[in-house]
Amino acid sequence: MHRSAVFAALLGLTRAGSTIGDFWIQSDFCARVKGASDDHPVTYQDPVTEQESMHGTADGRKACLQHCLTYAATQAVVAGAGARALGIKVHPVAAVAALAVSFGTHYAADRRVPGKGLLEKIATKTGKGGFYTLASHGINGAFHLDSAWHHGWETVAALIATTKATTR
Repeated sequence: MHRSAVFAALLGLTRAGSTIGDFWIQSDFCARVKGASDDHPVTYQDPVTEQESMHGTADGRKACLQHCLTYAATQAVVAGAGARALGIKVHPVAAVAALAVSFGTHYAADRRVPGKGLLEKIATKTGKGGFYTLASHGINGAFHLDSAWHHGWETVAALIATTKATTR
């Protein structure tokens, strides 16, 4: 199998795993609390019990960590199963390195503390601050910039995973 075909397959698989991990596996709690800080606490209302709780920095970091762990695990399962089905053997060190890149960059992007988050800072410095804060006309700029960030890093992770990959 040609290396570019292996890359394309792994990119597609990690992208699918990312979407599943971000939107189906991530809990409502993690989605809402992962950007919490002591300066910008988040009030969470449990959808079942309707009880409210307040969350700061420690809970925000913990929620983001939990989300990124389930996100990376989902990518590992989807990419691993897909690679096996396609007859691709990913080198274990390359797989771990790729998942580490995906995990680390996902955490950095998803700790969206208002005024302090990495993506907000990058958007502001590159003249995209207005787009980042856009939330009208059916568009959410932060969501789109977040998605573009993840897609870019997933491409890097897929390139890493392709290193020393072989066919079965």
